[in-house]
Amino acid sequence: MPQLATRIDGPLAVIGDLHGQVEKLLVVLENLRSLPDYDRRWLVFLGDFVDRGPDPKAALDVVTDLLIEHPRTTAIAGNHDLAMAASLGCVPTPEYSNWAQRWLEHYDAATTFESYGVDFGNIDELAEAVPPAHRDFLGDLPWCVEHPRYLFVHAGIDSNTPFDVQLRILRQRDFTLTRPQWLCSKSLVGAEVPADCPFTVVSGHVCVPQVQFGHKRILADTTGGTGGELSCLLLPEKKVISSASEVAIAGSKSWWKIW
Repeated sequence: MPQLATRIDGPLAVIGDLHGQVEKLLVVLENLRSLPDYDRRWLVFLGDFVDRGPDPKAALDVVTDLLIEHPRTTAIAGNHDLAMAASLGCVPTPEYSNWAQRWLEHYDAATTFESYGVDFGNIDELAEAVPPAHRDFLGDLPWCVEHPRYLFVHAGIDSNTPFDVQLRILRQRDFTLTRPQWLCSKSLVGAEVPADCPFTVVSGHVCVPQVQFGHKRILADTTGGTGGELSCLLLPEKKVISSASEVAIAGSKSWWKIW
C-alpha cells in the first residue's frame, strides 16, 4: 500500500465524506478523469469512508485501487475511520478509549459489517474479513494534510488553541486522546480558525446542503452518508463536481448563520 502524502502542492480535487457511497464516488471519478489536468491534480479525501452508506467495503476497494492508479491521491482520517481502525486494532489506542463499544453504539456501523459479510457486532470476525489493504489504509490515515494554501482536517481546528500546538498534535496523531476533537467535534465545524492559522481549513464531518465557504474555511460534506449528492471541490478554481454529474461555480455566500 503506497504511503499517504501529508504535504502536497498543486491543483486539487477534494472529495467529501464517502460513507460507503461507492456509486456516487464512481460518478465523481468519471467526471474527474475527463479533466485535462487530472494526472497532475491531487485527489484529497476528507475521511469517513465507512458506516451509514450502502457499501463501505466497495468504497474502500475503489479508494485503495485509486492510490495505485493515481499516485497523487491522499486522504485524512474521519472519526468513523478512527473508530473502525481502533476497534480492529489497526492503531494503538489505549483501553480506556473503549472505541469498539462507541463504534457499535453510536456510529451507524451496521452497513460496514454487512458489506464485509459479517454479523453486526462480531468484531473478531470482521477483523478476519477485512483485507490487509483496507487495514493498512485505515491504520495509516493521517489526521491532516498540508498544502501551501489549505489545511485538510476532518472536523476543523480549535479557535482558542494556538495553531502550532494543534498542528503538532495532528501531525503526530496522538492516539492517547479519548476523542480527538479535530476528528470528532461538531463544534469545530462552525468555529473560526485561530488568528495565527495561515491556511484555509477544509473539512467535512457535518453535512451541509452544498459546499460552503466562510472566512478561511470550507465545508465539503454534502451527504452525511444519508442522502444528497457527493461533492468534489476543485481548488483553486472553486468549482464543484457532483455525483449528479453537474459542474458549477461554487458560491461565496457565508455559511456561518447555519450553525
